[in-house]
Amino acid sequence: MARLSRLTLPGYPHHVIQRGNNGQAIFASAADYQTLLDLLDENARKFAVDIHAYVLMSNHFHLLVTPQTLEALPQMMQAVGRRYVRYFNDSQKRSGTLWEGRYKSTLIQADRYLLACMA
Repeated sequence: MARLSRLTLPGYPHHVIQRGNNGQAIFASAADYQTLLDLLDENARKFAVDIHAYVLMSNHFHLLVTPQTLEALPQMMQAVGRRYVRYFNDSQKRSGTLWEGRYKSTLIQADRYLLACMA
């Protein structure tokens, strides 16, 4: 059975969460945090996604983003995910999945919730 499509609306803010598999750490050094930030910056520009805020935790991250096209957010997350996992696995001498399934994305509609996400 095919996966259900996510609701992505261009021009509207989205709260995105990506978790490490089984709650495992997705960062092992300060360089890992910077690498993910660099990949997010590069691919947000490439795929027209505005990043308003982010939180990088040891085993997951949150993004507050606004995609400018219908495919912008999934393309950005796919590009970042693939490159970061390859980088992390190489640097840690490991193989296999890093993520716990697909990223979660929620459309943000209320201004009050948007401000709460940024606080």
